[in-house]
Amino acid sequence: MKKKIDVVTLGCSKNLVDSESLIKQFEANGFSVAHDASNPEGDIAIINTCGFIGDAKEESIETILNFAEAKKRGEIEKLFVMGCLSERYFQQLKMELPEVDAIYGKFDWKKIVTDLGQSYRADLRNDRTLTTPDHYAYFKISEGCNRTCSYCAIPLITGKHKSRPMEELIDEAQKLASSGVRELQMIAQDLSFYGLDNYKQMRLGELVRKIADVDGIDWVRLHYAYPAGFPYDVLKVMNEHPNVCNYLDIALQHISDPMLKIMRRNVTKADTYKLLERMRKDVPGIHLRTTLITGHPGETEQDFNEMFEFVKEMRFERLGVFPYSHEEDTHAYRTYKDDVPEEVKQERADIIMQAQEQISWEINQEKIGKEFKVVIDRKEEDYYIGRTEFDSPEVDPEVLIPVDSAELKTGTFYQVNITDAEAYDLFGEVVK
Repeated sequence: MKKKIDVVTLGCSKNLVDSESLIKQFEANGFSVAHDASNPEGDIAIINTCGFIGDAKEESIETILNFAEAKKRGEIEKLFVMGCLSERYFQQLKMELPEVDAIYGKFDWKKIVTDLGQSYRADLRNDRTLTTPDHYAYFKISEGCNRTCSYCAIPLITGKHKSRPMEELIDEAQKLASSGVRELQMIAQDLSFYGLDNYKQMRLGELVRKIADVDGIDWVRLHYAYPAGFPYDVLKVMNEHPNVCNYLDIALQHISDPMLKIMRRNVTKADTYKLLERMRKDVPGIHLRTTLITGHPGETEQDFNEMFEFVKEMRFERLGVFPYSHEEDTHAYRTYKDDVPEEVKQERADIIMQAQEQISWEINQEKIGKEFKVVIDRKEEDYYIGRTEFDSPEVDPEVLIPVDSAELKTGTFYQVNITDAEAYDLFGEVVK
């Protein structure tokens, strides 16, 4: 058998971690693997799909169909599909895509290795071949979600929350650090829930503390917390450990009490305000990233206006908005009519993002003249591109440093003075 494989990853960073684990297994078995190549050249193509919302599902299907056409033209020999879309729609994909040689779900992808006549290496289960720049990695601490939000299909795909053992995570962090990784993006469907299943108590704060103590880790950043039952000890860890970034990604989705109830978020408007006020009090300068949903069934103009005013009042450092997607088998799909027109959903999302652009510009203007620790991710044309502790890769603002001002190394941290700012980018010079 020829041993050249292309792996294409769609969707979130949690999918990326699975792809990296799979790539490691193939390389250990003598395969040559390319990830997200602009011109795939493998004999086998593996598509790791996303099935979260409508746009993501369409992208996954389109990618599969494109590779199916490549197979018909004889450009690839085999086509495999794995991930969230196939976990959610396994039978439908099997019936409608006969060109696909084999379909795997989100959790049985290890079978791809054995189905190709190779050995799955259990001793490498905590090892990955990173597809990110060498100095940072995504660090998945759990799978699944126990929440019952009305709109969300994630629990249908991933099942119940399953925390990874703390010892296993510490071992992985040490291996990553020894390989040169200096920044960990801690991810999960729900960070807040960590430990409740294995240890009968929330242990996110303890885990973050132990990961921060790993030699060689300069930054630990937290993604995807949940507002209900938030583990406040995490804020104490942020203050006590300089390498735990003053950054938190916490999806709030809405603020009006009627919508929070319909969405089954298990928090109130008052709860949300208390949570945000405490975060900003306990961790001065914390940068909060959140996401909101416009056009959920039942959302009135009054509900939307309340959310719009909330955004203007709270002035989130980072914010994204998703128009509601009516997903099969969710509580909202079974219970409510999708009664907000698509154009209204999008218009409301656009209104919020226009306001957020101004907020982001004003927050960035306040950074001009200040000095920040910045890691360099890459060199791009006339600039080195870096990030502060307040910026996660690919989704947050970047720091642009002219290449003619200094000679910098990717993966290295520098003190940078901010000289100018736009809504979503900063410009700076390295402090000599």
